[in-house]
This record gives sequence, C-alpha cells and structure tokens, in this order.
Amino acid sequence: MKDARRRTRFLSLIAVLALLLAACAGDTTETTQETTETTSDTTETTEAATTAPPETTAPASTEPVKIGVLTDLTGFTPWAVQVQDGMLLAAQEINDAGGINGQMIEMVIQDSENDQDAGVTGFERLVDEGVVAIGGVISSTVGAAISPVAEELQVPTFLVKSGTQAALTADSRFMFRTCLPAAPMDAGPILQYAQAQGLTRVGAIVADYAWGHAFAAAMESTFTDSGVEFQIETAPVPPDTDFTPFVRAMADFGAEMIVATGHPPGSAGIVGLSADLHDVPVTGAWSPPNLVIGGLAEVAIGRYADFSCADYFSDSYADLATRYLAFSDNEFMSDDAVAGFGIVTMVAEAVGAVGADPVAIAGYLHDNSFELEGYAHTMSWTEWGELAESRPIFTLVNAGPAPAGLNEAGDWWFDLLVHSEPLEPFQP
Repeated sequence: MKDARRRTRFLSLIAVLALLLAACAGDTTETTQETTETTSDTTETTEAATTAPPETTAPASTEPVKIGVLTDLTGFTPWAVQVQDGMLLAAQEINDAGGINGQMIEMVIQDSENDQDAGVTGFERLVDEGVVAIGGVISSTVGAAISPVAEELQVPTFLVKSGTQAALTADSRFMFRTCLPAAPMDAGPILQYAQAQGLTRVGAIVADYAWGHAFAAAMESTFTDSGVEFQIETAPVPPDTDFTPFVRAMADFGAEMIVATGHPPGSAGIVGLSADLHDVPVTGAWSPPNLVIGGLAEVAIGRYADFSCADYFSDSYADLATRYLAFSDNEFMSDDAVAGFGIVTMVAEAVGAVGADPVAIAGYLHDNSFELEGYAHTMSWTEWGELAESRPIFTLVNAGPAPAGLNEAGDWWFDLLVHSEPLEPFQP
C-alpha cells in the first residue's frame, strides 16, 4: 500500500486530466405504424396499436468526481503531506466502497508553495480541471490570496491551517475553515491557560508573514488589560532563521511561558533553544507533533504543549490513525491529516446528496453539520464560513508509551490539559 502511495504522491503533482463531463442520456423515438389489410369482398383498414418502447433511464455517469488538493508541498511540506495523505486516503476508501453512486473520486493536486501568486495560479488550474471543491490550504498567505477567487468562481474551498482573518469576509460563502480557527479565536485559550496557571508574564515569537501578523494582533487585543504582561517578537521564516536572539529576548523579559503559536515553522527551533537559554514551557503552533518533537526527544517531554482539532484520545481517531499509518509514509497522523480526510468525506456526502454542482455543494455544506472521524468537535459553519463549534484540545507531550499502533515516530504521547468549550466564532 505504501509503495502505491509513494507512486501516487509523485505522479499526482503533475496530473492534469480531462474536464468533468456531463452525463448524456440517449433519445428514444416512438414510431406509429399503420397496416392496411384488403380482401376481395371487404376492405378493412386497421390501425395497429402502437406499443411504446420500454422506459429508459439515463445511465449513471461514469465520469470521475474531481476534488482538488491545493497545499504547500513546497514551504509547509510536513503539514501539506499530512493533509494530502488524509485526502487521498478518504478518496481511496470511498472508491473501494463503490464510489459516489458509482462514480469514482479523482484527486487533482497543485502545490501552492506558500506563495500568493502560485496559490492563485494553482487554484485556477484546479478549476479549469473541473474540480467540484478544493481543500488542503495551509498557508495564511495563500488563504488570503485565493479567497476572492473562490468567491468569484463559486468553488467550495477548505482552509486547514490558514488562520488569517483576511481569508474570510462577511460576504464569504464558498470559503470554509476546518481545523485552525481565525487568529482572534486562538489567542483566547492561551490567555485562559496562562491565567489558570497563575502566570504574570507571557512572551510570544511570531513569524513575519500573514499568520504571524494576524496572531500578533490577536495577542495584543486579547492580552491588553488582562492582568498578564506580554511581549511579542517578530522573527523571519526558516530555513535561515537563528532564533537565539528572540529566545534571549524572552529571557530578558522574564517570560514564564513562550508562545510559538504564531510561528509554525519555528516551533521546533524555539523549543530546543528555550531549554538551553530560558527553561520555560513552550506553546506550539498547531504543528504536527512528530515534526516538533522529532530529534528533541527528552527536551520536549513535559515542556511542549500544543493545540489540535483532532481528538487523539478518541476511539474514532485510533481507528482512523491505524488505517492512515498503513496507507501513508508518515509516522504519525496529525490533525492536518484528520482534516484532510474529513474534507473529502464531506464533499463526497454532498455530491451524493445534491450532485456535482459546486454551488449546490456549498449550499449543502452550509445547511448541514458533520460528525467526522477523529475530530474533536462537530463540523459546522457560520454563514461566512467560520467554524461554528470549534473545540480544540490542548495537550502536553509526555514520555509515553504511546497507544499500540498509533505512533511510529516514537514512544511519546500526550496528556490532555483541556478540551475547550466551543469558541465564539470570529465575525469579520
């Protein structure tokens, strides 16, 4: 299975297939025939009864249902590969079960490269390919850039870790968040945790791009007048970033916790340096845990805490993760993969209910809520596409052992710190 998966990963990046065709039904023509019978004595004209041909039903379409994957395979690669594999797994399982009313799902993949121009170009290519929906967006830069295009072209589009407020407007109807809520919703739980722990000074290191700026603004808004002092440092995005001066600034400030939530690419580096320069807990950036823990080993144990939209403690997550690890080259199923699996699941349900029209699919999504495998909350949306019932879990890494079969990356696992109450949806 993993060999086939590897081939799919490399081939799918350049796959550009035919447009989705409408099913065509054949026409039936009814013929009425008159017969005349003549005898020597009598001439009788009899009109033969016309028998209508058997009713015919338009054959079910055999064309594939195309779903687009737009994600940062260059840039946020660990996040992107997770969400891509989750989407591919869902498609394979649906196809193995007979597809959507007999139609197979075909995944079409574009790399958004954490770049707004590449993101828009990739989005338009997917639309040209005839996809009914697009999912997997990680970068806030990309999310903000494609949002007006999704609205103009009326294609349902799913954000996974693109938390910038700019990705949604009050008029958005085709953009849907699935995992990471809007930045203002993420700062609140951090303040609540700090207050519950009696912390008086919290430092934050944010990235110099859209998500980092959005999270910095959220920190300022949330922590001002809260009784908890805060200091924010803005750092460049790796690979050429030395986080030493930023972590030293946290030590000079006297931070009792470092918030790396605004710097996803730098989480691992910040955790490692903080153990040497300023030994305090680090709050992560909704990152794949295996990415951050990786080579940090004991440095992360008992110190690294992070949020997730996946419920790592649920039976449904355990079942899904077992299947995922048998399918994917990844060694852990992050919440990005859980979100990717859920995106394809929801789109397939919508297509089965209302057909392959993107506008009808968007309407179905808005009108329904979804209980998805492995999720920490019910999936539903506000009118403008914000998560209506977001309930992230907040976990601390422990030494394990991990539940059998759920972590090929190591023995570490999680302690549950809190499963939040539903967050108030951010309204742009």
